[in-house]
Amino acid sequence: MKTTLITSALFLFLFALPTSAQDRTTVNATSSEISDNLDLRAIASLFGDAKNLEDFERQLNDPKIQISNLDLNDDNQVDYLRVIESVEGNTHLIIVQSVLGRDTYQDVATIEVEKDSNNQVQVQVVGDVYMYGQNYIYEPVYVATPIIYSSFWVSTYRPYCSVWYWDYYPTFYYAWNPCPVFRYRNNVSLYINLNHHYNYVNVRHCPRAYALYEGRRSNYCERKSPNRGFAYRNNTVKNRYELDQTRTIKSVAIRNEVAYASTRNNDRKNETIGREIKTTRNTVNTTNAEPIKNSSTTRNSTIERKNTTVEPSNPIRNSVPSKYTENTSNNTTRDPKYTRLNTNNSTERQSDFKRESSNQFTQSRVNSPRENNRSGSSQSSNESNSRNGNAGRQNNANTSRRG
Repeated sequence: MKTTLITSALFLFLFALPTSAQDRTTVNATSSEISDNLDLRAIASLFGDAKNLEDFERQLNDPKIQISNLDLNDDNQVDYLRVIESVEGNTHLIIVQSVLGRDTYQDVATIEVEKDSNNQVQVQVVGDVYMYGQNYIYEPVYVATPIIYSSFWVSTYRPYCSVWYWDYYPTFYYAWNPCPVFRYRNNVSLYINLNHHYNYVNVRHCPRAYALYEGRRSNYCERKSPNRGFAYRNNTVKNRYELDQTRTIKSVAIRNEVAYASTRNNDRKNETIGREIKTTRNTVNTTNAEPIKNSSTTRNSTIERKNTTVEPSNPIRNSVPSKYTENTSNNTTRDPKYTRLNTNNSTERQSDFKRESSNQFTQSRVNSPRENNRSGSSQSSNESNSRNGNAGRQNNANTSRRG
């Protein structure tokens, strides 16, 4: 009896392990607020930068960009977004749908494009009521005319309809897992073109597009689970914009404004850093240039001192270096471009003059002993003559006494 109880307990324990492990690994990364997983401004940005609607659909589902984070069928994979179009006159209605299964779709947003009689084009990106509430609309203002407009109003234009459907996708596409909302916000803010402007409005300006949309709306999620609609999720606000005003967390708009401000601050920092580098370079150049000027002046001053101390008693020797110094001083003050040439010439002339003066000084030293010898011989001859004269006078006196 005991053995049967032990074996049954072991079997129960072994069967319970995989179920518990499976419960631990299952993580629902999406937010309870569905509208947090797709930014309509990202859709407006891609639409303004796309070449055509086919390129627009490719960018919406590019795994490298990951513009969408929607998982409406709860299969832990981000839904593929397809694009279809309806055209009537100068009005284009582009519908973005989430593919949830075979022949099952849920509309995410619509892009309403209309050209008036003055050839002015107006665009509105409208969020679906089930996801974003009533009248959640953005009007993009593009910095340049989008390329996609060039083919819209051609007589041979055909409305675009995606050829992809459930389990039949393009080669570049592969499904990825949804991520937490804060990570999605940081990612999608990198792919919103901040050169464009996105104005929030709550009124539609194209009644013809609204009429085209009647009878074409796909609302699989709304029919399957109406309790997950925006009106049931947030019964105190009208749409996603009012919800962002009441929530304590930072909205995507604030994050984008902060990102735009940070880019401007980084540009200002780079400008200031560049200015500081320029100023430091200028200061280094000035500090390196000053000793050259000082060295030239010190050289001139030392040359002047040496020239003045060679022979102070001779006025000719003192007068010639002063001319050279005057020339160097005048050249340095009047024309700074040729200071180095003039200083070099002055130093060469002064060196030549020093050599001449030194030679004269040595000659004077050599000649001075000769003159001294001459003066000494003349003095000895004069002394001998005076002695002879005195001797002659004494002899004359002796002869006069004898006589």
